[in-house]
Order: sequence, then C-alpha cells, then structure tokens
Amino acid sequence: MLLQEDLKKAYSGSRVLVTGGLGFIGSNLAIRLVEMGAKVTIIDNQMPETGANEFNLEPIRAQTEVIIADVGDRSVLDGLVGRIDTIFNLAGTLSHTDSMRDPYRDLHSNCTGHMQLLDSVRDAKSSAKILYAATRAQYGRAQKLPVDENHPLISADVNGINKTSGEAYHMLYSRAYGVRTCSLRLTNTYGARHQMRHHRQGVLNWFVRRVLDGNPILVYGSGQQIRDINYVDDVVDAMLMAAGSDKTNGEIYNLGGNHVSLKALGELLVKLNGSGKVEIVPYPKDSKEVEVGDFVADTRKIESVLGWKAKVSPEEGFARTLDYYRKNQSKYW
Repeated sequence: MLLQEDLKKAYSGSRVLVTGGLGFIGSNLAIRLVEMGAKVTIIDNQMPETGANEFNLEPIRAQTEVIIADVGDRSVLDGLVGRIDTIFNLAGTLSHTDSMRDPYRDLHSNCTGHMQLLDSVRDAKSSAKILYAATRAQYGRAQKLPVDENHPLISADVNGINKTSGEAYHMLYSRAYGVRTCSLRLTNTYGARHQMRHHRQGVLNWFVRRVLDGNPILVYGSGQQIRDINYVDDVVDAMLMAAGSDKTNGEIYNLGGNHVSLKALGELLVKLNGSGKVEIVPYPKDSKEVEVGDFVADTRKIESVLGWKAKVSPEEGFARTLDYYRKNQSKYW
C-alpha cells in the first residue's frame, strides 16, 4: 500500500495532465497534486452544465497551467503529451438522462476525444501512465450483489455504453501498443466543488442543495434504493494510488465502500443541517427509465492490489460538504 508520504514522494516534481480538471473530481485531484509538488496542466473544454467552474481551482490557480480545449484536440495534445509523466483522464459527460436526450454529444464527449488522446500518446511514444475515470453505470441493473469487475456490462443508458467504449479503448491500447493504462469504475461521488445548478449529474449534490435552500429533499420511488457512495477525497486517494503503481497496468477496478439507502441519506442530511425534511415522491418518467435499482460494489480487487479502502464516513463527508457550500454558495448556485 502506498502511504501518503510515499504518494507525495512519487508525485513531487512530476508532470501531470488532468483532463476535465475544472470539474468536480478533477479539481479536487489537481489541488492534491499541487500540494504534493506536482507540476499540473489542465485541459477542459468548459462544456456548459457539466460542472466546469474556474472557482474550483481558486486555491491553486497561480500554480497550474489551464488550457481551454477539447480532450481530443490533437493541435494541443501532440505538443503536450510527450513531456507528461501521468495523465488523469477525467474528461467527459456523465448525465444518464442527458445522454438519452442527446446521444451524439455523449458519444463525442466519452469516445471520440479519448481515442484522439490515446493516439497522441501512442504516436509520441510516451511512457505516460493514463488513468481513466469509468463508472458503475456501465453495469446497469445488478444481477447479483455485490457487483465485481466481471459482472456483465448491460448499461441502462447511452452514457454507460459510451463509458464502456471509452474504457475498452484504454484497455485495447494497453494490450496492442503497450500504453500504460488503468481504469477505475467510480460509483456515486460527493463532496466540495460539485456542480450544484441541476440534478442531472447525480442525486447526492442535489440533496445537499435542497436542504441548504430550505426545500424538501425529494426521494423517488420507495426511497429504499441502495447506493454505494464515496467522498471525493477517498476517490482522489484511489486515483493517485492506481496511477502511481505499475501493478495496475491494463487493469480495471471498482470503487465503493459506503452503501446506504437514498431515504437514509436524505435523513442524514436533515440531521446534519439541523433542519429540513424528506419527501417520498413518484419517479419522473425520464428518471424511471434509467433507474437501475440497488447497487453495491465489490472492492476486494483494489483492496488486495493497492490496499485502498474508503475511509470517510457519510456523516463526516456530508458534514464537510455542507460546510463548504455554506461558505461558497454564491460560486455554485
């Protein structure tokens, strides 16, 4: 297991590219990398409503290079990847409902651009390690719980299919060309720097906004649906560990760790906030179409290889999240 001091030593002075680095997870990752002494470059196309927010980088803006471009822009990539040690490939869209309304935008965001990135790395004969951010949505409705990495990939929406393709490209380039890649299948992630203007990129951030605005937290269906959730700091830890190890080359790993019902999550937020209420309501049609039921990830593979486990409890993670948005509401509402 790589300890925090080992990670800091591994990334200090290294040249790192974060695609989608103005977004939620990418910005939290970039901040941690700068704190460890890495030289960070960010590529982000600032696609509307995806969560790109320049304020996310406020603590490190003077210490990072930010390039506003598409992840697949070869005019940018070809002059860049040859001098990069590690690429955290987090660019892409992730809304399940949006992908059903506009599948072509989702296809471009999650497939075409990533092929260009992989080709650029291959053509440059770069030895950079690439970590790809995949998703539990690739599995669709669970046939058994917990879900391990060998579970069939039968996505309930276009986004999951395109993310599966993006991941498959990374694995192919590892096998065919020796490009060092790995993939983490992320589950519901929450915390500071998430977009807060709509609910189409996951319910957890929207629960936080509803309770802070003094509105009821609306939970669809029975409210007993189980979600496996991770606080963003735990996800960043996993990314740093996976990208920093050659044991992960050509491999795919689940993340997860805290599985709770949506109703219980709403009730926890009301308790932490000191006010509010939870209301159980019927599913809207577009949400019902992509609902996959209970999900619990089997994380034994990443635990055995890297020693990673989720550390932050929902109580601690949501308390931190509420505190961040109380202080910075004007930058996200």
